[in-house]
Amino acid sequence: MLNTANLSLEQAPPISIPLRFFLTAPLFGIAAALMMIWYGPEVMTSRWSPQTLALTHLLTLGFLALVMTGALLQILPVLAGIAVPRVVLVGNLVHPLLTVGTLGLVAGFLLGSTAWLKLAVVALGAGFAIYILAAAVALWRVELPNNTVAGMRMALLALAVTVLLGLSLGAGFAGWDTLIYPALYTNVHLTWGMLGWVMLLLIGVSFQVVPMFQVTPEYPKWIRSWLPRLLLVGLAIWTMLYVAAVNKPELASWSLVWLTIILVGYIAFAVITLRLQQQRRRKITDVTLMFWRIGITTIPISFLIWGIGRLFPTAMEQVDLDLLLGVCMIFGVAIPLLNGMLYKIVPFLSWFHLQNRQLATMCMTVQIPNMKQFLPDRSSKRQFWVYLLALVVTLLSVFAPALLVRPAGVLLALSFVLLGHNLLQVALRYREVSGELSEAVADGQEG
Repeated sequence: MLNTANLSLEQAPPISIPLRFFLTAPLFGIAAALMMIWYGPEVMTSRWSPQTLALTHLLTLGFLALVMTGALLQILPVLAGIAVPRVVLVGNLVHPLLTVGTLGLVAGFLLGSTAWLKLAVVALGAGFAIYILAAAVALWRVELPNNTVAGMRMALLALAVTVLLGLSLGAGFAGWDTLIYPALYTNVHLTWGMLGWVMLLLIGVSFQVVPMFQVTPEYPKWIRSWLPRLLLVGLAIWTMLYVAAVNKPELASWSLVWLTIILVGYIAFAVITLRLQQQRRRKITDVTLMFWRIGITTIPISFLIWGIGRLFPTAMEQVDLDLLLGVCMIFGVAIPLLNGMLYKIVPFLSWFHLQNRQLATMCMTVQIPNMKQFLPDRSSKRQFWVYLLALVVTLLSVFAPALLVRPAGVLLALSFVLLGHNLLQVALRYREVSGELSEAVADGQEG
């Protein structure tokens, strides 16, 4: 049974706003998988190749960012109790700008075209600027912010840093600016994107949705109160030391110390989340829990890979551990966590909006499907097992790209097709029941 007592549901935006983000995101995942099939081992030879950069941004901007921006437009009113200003206009602008910007960036990398890169910089800059401004206004209007709101504030700051660094790098590639230390600032951009924006938002939202959807005890107070703040401060200190180490190499060891502290904080979050899941009151293992266990478990595994690369540099001669770390973080952490959340959020929103309409119109002749009826377990579990196989093959493809990249692409394409199909079925079921409600209300008025 869901605990929705602490939610503020009346300020939620129209369901069409988040759904357009959620339904578009799997298409970018399919495009990324098709890239793996088309280019084969070229996408796994180096993290700096144009094909790898294009693949990475199809997943991080096309899938992860669309899901997260769409979710936050919905979550802010529900969890924070305050609406995003002009949310319909914001959604109508941000969605096409991020979509076009991502496509332009990918085309720019693959074609070596500065024109496409310039389009991407403009579109992504405008889209993220509108989004960050609207979300910031909403978040800083909250008079009594809870721990989830505080976590979302930290994540939004991290997103702003990530976007500024990305736009600066994009402008350099497009010929608008001179790239100084591109590898260094790319590493900072990637770190703020994954350890800042993605992980901080995950942590902040988890404080609310893990106990609510997975029926677990609350997170410990010290985690809720201090962890997001400490991680954001740690990222800022690491960044200053990492950049300063270019001219003062003696600071490099200190930057590693701070990055290690940050990673320990994320490992603590992962361990506590797994422990809470073991203590859940509803012992049935649903597909969201299965996805989350994969994502949460991969967090310490990813950081172990990072540690091996730093402690044993010769290991880098055998395999690109930085590339393996990126695959783990994107394919093994971010994608399954967001995939699992989609399977709760989309059916929940569909049920919630229809129930609100039913209560508002007092039309009780139409039966509102429950969440399981919107999305049967067999459909989501089928996609989970395909995803899990795809993850294993994708990880192994780092070691044997010529043999395994294309099979990994086929499995990933199937996984994203199934995800998109499942979400589309929920949306179509919503539209069907919404039409039945409208007809029943019209019949009641005529009678």
